[in-house]
Amino acid sequence: MEPIFLPKLITTLKGGYTRSNFINDIMAGLIVGVVALPLAIAFAIASGVSPDKGLITAVVAGFIISALGGSRVQIGGPTGAFVVIVYAILTKYGLEGLIMSTFLAGIIMVLFGVLRLGSVIRYIPYPLTVGFTAGIALIIFVTQLKDLFGLTTAELPSEFIPKMKILFMSAGTFKWQAALIGGVSILITIFWQKLKVKIPGSLIALIVCTLLAYLFNMDVETIGSRFGEIPSNMPWPSMPNFDFDNILSYVSPAFTIAILGSIESLLSAVVADGMISGRHRSNTELIGQGIANMGSALFGGIPATGAIARTATNVRNGGRTPVAGIVHACTLLAIMLFLGNLAKLIPLSCLAGILVVIAYNMSEWRSFKAILKGPRYDVLVLLTTFFITVIIDLTVAIQIGMVMAAILFMKRMADISKIKTIGAVTAGDTPEDAVMQEWPEEVDVFEISGPLFFGMSNKFNDLQKSISNHSKVVVLRMRNVPMIDATGLYHFKTLLQGLEKGGKPIVLSGVSKEVFKVLEKEGIIKHIGSINVCENFDTALDRAKQLKG
Repeated sequence: MEPIFLPKLITTLKGGYTRSNFINDIMAGLIVGVVALPLAIAFAIASGVSPDKGLITAVVAGFIISALGGSRVQIGGPTGAFVVIVYAILTKYGLEGLIMSTFLAGIIMVLFGVLRLGSVIRYIPYPLTVGFTAGIALIIFVTQLKDLFGLTTAELPSEFIPKMKILFMSAGTFKWQAALIGGVSILITIFWQKLKVKIPGSLIALIVCTLLAYLFNMDVETIGSRFGEIPSNMPWPSMPNFDFDNILSYVSPAFTIAILGSIESLLSAVVADGMISGRHRSNTELIGQGIANMGSALFGGIPATGAIARTATNVRNGGRTPVAGIVHACTLLAIMLFLGNLAKLIPLSCLAGILVVIAYNMSEWRSFKAILKGPRYDVLVLLTTFFITVIIDLTVAIQIGMVMAAILFMKRMADISKIKTIGAVTAGDTPEDAVMQEWPEEVDVFEISGPLFFGMSNKFNDLQKSISNHSKVVVLRMRNVPMIDATGLYHFKTLLQGLEKGGKPIVLSGVSKEVFKVLEKEGIIKHIGSINVCENFDTALDRAKQLKG
């Protein structure tokens, strides 16, 4: 069994870490660190916090995720997926509430890993993830319109419709210079990637747009004009101010951060596995991510998770061990300490342009379109999650989406689970079914297909009503029953009690090993007699003949 916590850094270093590995990791880490710079700043500003919070998160959480995580090449830090959550929490609870929620989310993620829930989280339905990811992308896009066009507005609310109303009413404050910088940023970010060079388009856009605004003294808002100087030092860690009177109010946003962070990190780790033909340790990854979020909160940072784009950049540039991620964090720290004063010159419309491209890439519109053509249940989950994410709240969207997905899944299972009466077997049946043509008289035969769970309660009632008063033996064919739950056991026992009152023995045919174990544990096998549990249908019919005399 996979250990609960065994960081990949330990196993990769023990497995024979060569000089060549080190050189490749150094180069990849330096490149990814430079790539992460504009993203860390942009995500922080979009989330409603100061730019240094993004850099601190990328440094602290990025280091811990690589050092203690379960993936060889995962790169962690602030991501676009958290922008909406952070902004909403910040608006409602303030910075202290955000830090508290991040710290609690870290604890929850550690518990996820300790409880070995890493594999379970990956079963969250795809339409659900596409729905809230597309919703987040739309919100990020709308939120960037203010800086992209240099609009002068009141503070934007977290709610989508009031936000759109304020932006529409502020359209007259449009500044062409800000829009020009934003447009150049978008074009460079999009078309630079087509050159297939290692330097990212977002960094080139950052440099070009900053130079344009500075050299031509353009009337655009910058990081410095809005936030002032970026600190050129790391803060000392300190415990969050635990407000025990209101701590329960932070549980819901903390769970949202934990769930989304777990999904994002494990999804990124799976993508990375495919790129390097590796295999991550999901529970270790969750524990590492949890500790990273706790660490980020201690330094005043924001939530962090695995970043797919930065992880892919790491792999493409030769990174193969967690050392590359550690170098990436150290690179960002060096930039923050020695070049942080230059960041104040970056135009906010440039960062908005970069985020517009990121929002487009996040939207997964092709997947969204494909799901719309699929089963109606998936469409329902997708659209419900999307619209609730956009109009109401991501936390509510995840909760309702999960409940809907679970209910619709059970509905599907109930639809495919059937209990049918078997008539005379025809010569066209499979060899297993090619039994004697003379059907035993006074024997009722039923076939159960699908899981025996609480969704089949009404079908059990129909089964009991279908048993003939003239039958002396009942045969249940169970070869297509993969599992049975507590409710299924309850109805099964009720069926046995009813048959016993009528003096009708029961014969089971083709019971799977899993179901047999459950029935045996509950004492049902002993109760009906192991001789009445037959491996195949032929034997079950022979046994039924003996019982009816």
